[in-house]
Amino acid sequence: MKDFQNKVAVITGAGNGFGAEFAKEACRRGMKVMLVDIDEHDVARTRKAILDARGTVEICVADVSLESEVDQMVKAAMSAFGRIDLLINNAGVAIGGSVVDMPVRDWEWIVAVNDMSQIYAMKRVIPIMIAQDSPCHIVNVASLAGLVTMGSMPAYFATKHFSVALTESANYDLQAKNAKIQMSVFCPGYVKTDLYNYERHRPNRFKAPDDPYYSSDAYKEILKRAEHVITTGIPLDPIAALVFNAIERGDFYIETNKKAKWLILDRALNIILQRNPNYAKVMAKATK
Repeated sequence: MKDFQNKVAVITGAGNGFGAEFAKEACRRGMKVMLVDIDEHDVARTRKAILDARGTVEICVADVSLESEVDQMVKAAMSAFGRIDLLINNAGVAIGGSVVDMPVRDWEWIVAVNDMSQIYAMKRVIPIMIAQDSPCHIVNVASLAGLVTMGSMPAYFATKHFSVALTESANYDLQAKNAKIQMSVFCPGYVKTDLYNYERHRPNRFKAPDDPYYSSDAYKEILKRAEHVITTGIPLDPIAALVFNAIERGDFYIETNKKAKWLILDRALNIILQRNPNYAKVMAKATK
């Protein structure tokens, strides 16, 4: 997809971080945008930024972990603009905790947001794009955690690996159909976003404030660690242009941390050479 002018982008998680920056970059490139977020106040702020830039924008307040609300999102975009040329499945949460400690409801939430939301959207948008019969693009936001593994966040690593595999497999299917749809999977490292504040976006059905886990030292340490690695990450400002330039080139894998390629290679070699993953080795390299 090389021509963005007057095309339509649907962006989930558009109230903050990557999503808000993607929306602004889409506007700079002449696109009309449908902004989707669970937080009405946040997405309204992004909408104002687009309007201030004289862009064309609509918003849809939706919890994309619910299939019915993703359905409403797609219908709203089609009602407003009549087409969808770019889908960026950006909404996500980053919940930490061991398999033993983390409540099942947290697993259900992270899988619903990080994985099922992408499936719900692709299931509806791909047929629309195929019917349009024009160059289109889908970006699924995963993470470097979708290409490597480390400790302390098995749910996050698992869901991001799911997203990468989902995107790869769906891409093969689109190629087999000769569809005019290209795909990308965005795998950033630590970037200065709002991701560590995920708790304020938790839907009521996944809340249990009286659960002692949420007042435990283990949980508090996870939150502290998440805030540290994100607030000390790379700047957010250049990311949207990087991703849109990659879309223009037709890149499939989009990364921000080239230094992490050794982690990807090391994991691949573990598989090929049948080596046990080594916690001390990975953590020593990852903290350098």
